[in-house]
Amino acid sequence: MSSSLNLDIANRIELRPIAKIAQDTLGLNPDDLELFGKHKAKIPLSMMESLSGKPDGKLILVTAISPTKAGEGKTTTSIGLADGMNHIGAKTLVAIREPSLGPCFGMKGGACGGGYAQVAPMTDINLHFTGDFHAITAAHNLLAAMVSNHLHWGHKPQIDPRRVTWGRVQDVNDRSLRSIITGLGGTANGYAREGRFDITAASEVMAILCLASDMKDLERRLGNIKVGRTVDKDMVFARHINAHGAMTALLKEAFNPNLVQTLEHNPALVHGGPFANIAHGCNSVVATKLALKLADYVVTEAGFGADLGAEKFFNIKCRKAGLTPACVVVVATVKALKLHGGAQEQALGDEDLMALKAGLPNLLRHLENVKKFGVPSVVAINQFTHDTTAELELVERSCQDLGVRMVVSNHWAHGGKGAADLAEAVRHIVDSESSKFSVLYPDDLPLAEKIRTVAQKIYGADDVQIPNTVQSRLTELERNGYGHFPVCLAKTQYSFSTDPTVKGAPTGFTVSVREVRLAMGAEFVVAMTGDIMTMPGLPRVPAAEAIGVDDDGRIVGLF
Repeated sequence: MSSSLNLDIANRIELRPIAKIAQDTLGLNPDDLELFGKHKAKIPLSMMESLSGKPDGKLILVTAISPTKAGEGKTTTSIGLADGMNHIGAKTLVAIREPSLGPCFGMKGGACGGGYAQVAPMTDINLHFTGDFHAITAAHNLLAAMVSNHLHWGHKPQIDPRRVTWGRVQDVNDRSLRSIITGLGGTANGYAREGRFDITAASEVMAILCLASDMKDLERRLGNIKVGRTVDKDMVFARHINAHGAMTALLKEAFNPNLVQTLEHNPALVHGGPFANIAHGCNSVVATKLALKLADYVVTEAGFGADLGAEKFFNIKCRKAGLTPACVVVVATVKALKLHGGAQEQALGDEDLMALKAGLPNLLRHLENVKKFGVPSVVAINQFTHDTTAELELVERSCQDLGVRMVVSNHWAHGGKGAADLAEAVRHIVDSESSKFSVLYPDDLPLAEKIRTVAQKIYGADDVQIPNTVQSRLTELERNGYGHFPVCLAKTQYSFSTDPTVKGAPTGFTVSVREVRLAMGAEFVVAMTGDIMTMPGLPRVPAAEAIGVDDDGRIVGLF
């Protein structure tokens, strides 16, 4: 499936006015929306109050196996499943994340799905959309500027320039900005000090926007962002320099969920975009809760494999927002499983039962992990034309051994109709089976043990390596009252281990924690593992080289 084909398909579909879709499918009047042209709109959070008396729909999480170059199609499956649910008469909303420009211009591509299972307008969503990422970038960098200004004028509390922890962000991959020096050129330009850039999707402001429950909670969380320490090592927060009000003002519109449509003209909420490998990887709580009031079923996704996105969805988002998922869909492709089993990339179109059998443990470990949270699951095989009957039967038998149903879905080629069998299976589970959801660890478990629990029970590690300096930091966080926070492990998405080259379901490895960061506003503790970076770099041939505008003014080359 080429990127140009996805764009061609999206361009062939004539979109309907979003106000009409909102009225016909969600019962929202045009006056209830903030329109961004004909095909995009924001739903003001004030709508939540008018819907408060309605019962919640059922929440369905879509996750996946560990990603490979072959692709798994998690977002495509999320959109296809929502279209499939609507196709079989189940009123369903899909609520997913917004794309970051980093992957769009880098190597992963956009985040609007593919084939006939896309959200649209695809090029708008993948690029500037409604400006949410820009607002988050501006709010983050405003705080950085106010920290520098606070330092320059020597205001109280007096921040130690050596202990500033708040950096800057931008939404484009640029490895040269990972470590920088600011304030050069003399005293008029402030203090010369070390700094850094992260990608916007890794910003704590992004995490806060996606976890806040309302505007007041958003401002409170922004005020709780830790920006540095004084000479006496007392922590300094954004509220101490009076930055949180202006930051909230910048995020006022961005905090409202975005409404768009699928190619089958079903409504879709696309809001928030934290990465799962370096943040918590879920769309916004406000969008998810709004969707649960507007539909009988809500399909959402969590980034990358279940070891990252699903774990954080359960342990962070559901814990904090009081959400109870009814079903989990684990997405896999035969060709990706063969890559996990050692097949060569150029031979993935050939039947290879040995490689498939060797790669299946990756899928099975993800399924076993989902079971640990007490939520029933189903496997969705995102079908490709070269998948053979013998290969599909092998996957099905392996899933049956775990008591999990496997369903082949062809939504990429046939949209909702192609996902009808998957939709029927999911609806049956949601309506007939009871979710016994629980988080993996209690709030009062020590932070180091929370990290160890995730590493051992989800990744399959023997243990974690926590240097004395990191352990001292964890002890300090607990002493200061933050020990009840959940942990957010930053780890490579390509492996259960911290080594991205190790495929399948490895054992006998140790997870090394090199640094921990307090995300006070987001209310979790970030543990940096392995060599994971919070500012990605561009590949040798970035996707940006193929993107442009044709003679008719249409964007081309965008996945």
